[in-house]
Amino acid sequence: MSEHVWRFFRAGGFDQVRIDEAADLLALDQLDQKLWVALSCPVKGLQFDERTLSLIDTDQDGHVRVPELLGAIQWARERLLDMSILAKPDQGLGLAHLRDDEVGKCLADQARQLLVDLGKTESDTLTVADVAQAQALFFTRAQAAWQLAQPEALPLGAEMAAADDLLRRISPKVEDFFLRCRIQVFDGITEETLVAEAQRLAVVGGATVQSGLLSEWPLARLDRRGLPLTQGINPAWQSDMQALHESVVLPLLGDQNVLTELEWRQLLAAFESYRAWLAVRPAEGVENESVRDLEKLVRLVRDLMTLANNFVSFTAFYMRTGKAIFQAGTLYLDSRSCELCVTVNDPGRHALLASQAGICLVYCDCVRAGQKLVIAAAFTAGDSDQLRVGRNGVFYDARGQDWDATITRIVEHPISLRQAFWSPYKKLVRAISDQLEKFASSRAKAMDDQLTSGAGKGVAKVTAGGPPATVAQQAFDVGKFAGIFAAIGMAVGAIGTAMASVMVGILSLKFWQIPLVMLGLLLVISGPSLLLAWFKLHSRTLGPLLDANGWAINARAKINIPFGTSLTLMAQLPANAQRSLQDPYAEESRSPWIYGVWFALLLMVLAMIWAIRGGSPLR
Repeated sequence: MSEHVWRFFRAGGFDQVRIDEAADLLALDQLDQKLWVALSCPVKGLQFDERTLSLIDTDQDGHVRVPELLGAIQWARERLLDMSILAKPDQGLGLAHLRDDEVGKCLADQARQLLVDLGKTESDTLTVADVAQAQALFFTRAQAAWQLAQPEALPLGAEMAAADDLLRRISPKVEDFFLRCRIQVFDGITEETLVAEAQRLAVVGGATVQSGLLSEWPLARLDRRGLPLTQGINPAWQSDMQALHESVVLPLLGDQNVLTELEWRQLLAAFESYRAWLAVRPAEGVENESVRDLEKLVRLVRDLMTLANNFVSFTAFYMRTGKAIFQAGTLYLDSRSCELCVTVNDPGRHALLASQAGICLVYCDCVRAGQKLVIAAAFTAGDSDQLRVGRNGVFYDARGQDWDATITRIVEHPISLRQAFWSPYKKLVRAISDQLEKFASSRAKAMDDQLTSGAGKGVAKVTAGGPPATVAQQAFDVGKFAGIFAAIGMAVGAIGTAMASVMVGILSLKFWQIPLVMLGLLLVISGPSLLLAWFKLHSRTLGPLLDANGWAINARAKINIPFGTSLTLMAQLPANAQRSLQDPYAEESRSPWIYGVWFALLLMVLAMIWAIRGGSPLR
């Protein structure tokens, strides 16, 4: 038999196998596991039928691994006549697709019965929606058959169930009583010897009964005539013995005060048929094996191809043929839509490993109708300037339901080269803004303190009978502010001298050299940030993000810049949109004299440079 011819496609920086036909699925056991994208995936937390994954997870450890996936494919092969149906999941499972052996006939019979129960007598095809209620229908049918098998003659009629419960509860004590009687007859042992010394000396009272000590004592004093039913009964069992006498002994044996061992056996024999009927009662929640196999086969026909393309390869994710099973939905926030969102159980623990992915992650608490889930959304386009803890957005899950999303945690990483280019300038502006804000705040506070102090002194003088001191009366302390004015003047002078030196150096160059100098200056400032961001953006990988959720990713699933850009879409106007640039709230244009002032300042700078250079013309 010739080996299967595999086809691969390049995506994510590595080769991935194509699984398009049923033959590709059947030959997966021949594919080297080193070429599989994943070696394990969790059963819960995926946008995939959890019931299907639990049926594939044979050891029920919460993870589907390579041997279990291969085992599911082999299991389906042993029951299907035509394996091509695996590549046509929408058609469902037809009776003609089943093998004609013993196993296939059993599944076919079960399928026909299910179709009859569903009222689809004219159909010979089952879908997942049909088998989803197969177990419930089986239990209902089995329950009805069990009810029909109820014994016709019940000794106590409708009171049989309560009497049986009473017998089951009191039987151990009755058997113990007759055993003690037989021991006494056999060996002549007295009753006092059979009762333990600690029990016999125990204080009989309410506390003894409540603590259960008295219930451990024999049911009654030994009597060769039999078990007394009305007198000499252990107080802990008095009510049960009375119920036994009235509801069981009187209807079946007549009015008597003593029950012999032979009569006890007769009572038990009267309940044998009823107990045998109870023993075969269908247990709710217990699955029928043949119904379970039918459900599993229908689900595998529908889901095996999809699972393989999200396990052996990530075709759905990288080829954008649909949502991958680990994509929880789409987050809309900050004029962007993030399609790479995964559910998270423990954000803190998840972030420790997921941060190694090199992706800017935003963790959000999502709330809807009293329900809550946590997601991690990957921002792979734009910038992070407006991403702040506490910002709100909307998350749409895989079923299209909208959730209120609030940012609770951010894992910082470069998002784009554009952000990296402007990052140094934004940091400089932010630093200057912070310093100016601190300076203004400190000066405002100092002035407020001064005014408050002056007002306090004025009030004190008025109280003492002197003339009030006002702010206007306070003398301006020139010496106090001389240092500040001098420092400001020196700073302005230093900045002006530096700017003049730079301008002199630039204007001393040839005309065509000036743009090169400006470009070099930009590279000096933004170059390191750009270089670092380039390396990080080219090292982004999907693996740690999924490993933190319980996957075992086997490949270096990269997210390069073009692919990452496609995962986060920026807000754009429609192609046929009509746009008006007239903004009624736009800032008013500056008056012409403002531009005149700037032009005059430019001429002054040029004149100063001309004077510094000795009046030589520009080369």
